[in-house]
Amino acid sequence: MAYHPDSLVRELDKIAQILRLDALEMIHRRGAGHPGGSLSASEIITALVFHHLRIDPKRPNWEERDRFILSKGHACSLLYAALARRGFFPVEELKTWGEIGSRFQGHPDRLKTPGIDMTTGMEGHGIAVGAGLCLAARRKNLNFRVYVLVGDGECQCGVLWEGAMIASKYHLSELTVIVDRNYVQLDGPTHEILPIDPLVDKWKAFNFATIEIDGNNMRQVLDALDIADKIRDKPTVIIAHTVKGKGVSFMEGEAKWHGKPPNKEEFAKASEELRRRIRSYGEEID
Repeated sequence: MAYHPDSLVRELDKIAQILRLDALEMIHRRGAGHPGGSLSASEIITALVFHHLRIDPKRPNWEERDRFILSKGHACSLLYAALARRGFFPVEELKTWGEIGSRFQGHPDRLKTPGIDMTTGMEGHGIAVGAGLCLAARRKNLNFRVYVLVGDGECQCGVLWEGAMIASKYHLSELTVIVDRNYVQLDGPTHEILPIDPLVDKWKAFNFATIEIDGNNMRQVLDALDIADKIRDKPTVIIAHTVKGKGVSFMEGEAKWHGKPPNKEEFAKASEELRRRIRSYGEEID
């Protein structure tokens, strides 16, 4: 496991707050989107896009790049913001989200947006596709890893577990699944809609190496990703305990913010909270 200096963790923490603001601004401007599950995943996507993944914005189709699948595709505003800030396309272009002719769709589309490795939206399919990519890499003697971010509500989907069985059968150690365990889905708490616990035991039963972390703690996210890369005989799942709507006080833990865009007053309040946090890192953002 690599040592992550405090300066790196602080820089990535700052980026995670900037991406939260970017995503909320996109959702507010468009008048549609999913703030809750976008904000909860910011540390995870930041760690991947800005540090862990072998990717090159100048070569988005580089054959040996690591692949990232946002299986919980409704959180795409955050991913679009991350890819823009990483240099895949201009940050200014994010303002076109929702417009006719935009390269950004309501869910990720690999045929339209540079940096998107899988078209998602139908929940539960990311792991099966990720397993397929790992098998393809083996056949072609390519050296890349595949990371799949799923939601905890998504873990209620049977097809997700079919993909997990495939990954287990072929000992796909190149595959890392990350569960955004924010405990809240569209209609309420996951334990009320359709309980998924004992979640750790389920993944262990599917023969995954299992890691549990605080998914909003950047250092823990970085460490878990490093550990996953060292596992050689089976796929890995990182169960990342997060907070729905993380970073905006009135959104945190509230199901109503799963798919509700903030109005003008709500966005102003949320924006000020996030800008205050970004300023604490010595950064000002327009």
